Amino acid sequence: MKPAQTFKDLLVWQKAHKFVLESYAYSKSFPKEEIYGLTSQYRRASVSIAANIAEGFKKRGQKDKARFMNIAQGSLEECRYYLILAQDLGYGSSQNLNDLLEEVSKMLSSYGRSILNS
Repeated sequence: MKPAQTFKDLLVWQKAHKFVLESYAYSKSFPKEEIYGLTSQYRRASVSIAANIAEGFKKRGQKDKARFMNIAQGSLEECRYYLILAQDLGYGSSQNLNDLLEEVSKMLSSYGRSILNS
């Protein structure tokens, strides 16, 4: 397997990007009064996961790269809470998003460890 040339080659980024797209579709059905609240916060956090993976990809030092993966993991956990909140507020089932988020979480943890161990 050849090394990734761009962040788009990373499987973890591809899954994170898929999560963003599905998050936008899911949050589209949130009530209009949430447009500046939960909808905005959730979308921002979901984008932050993929964006930090992309930004960290080009960082030169191991610690700097790993820091961006850690920031992405923090945004991922923020999304995990927003999905719980949205479901508890009755805005729709988020099981498929939770499953995808868990997959991204595992991949991101592995990627971060591999950066530090290389």
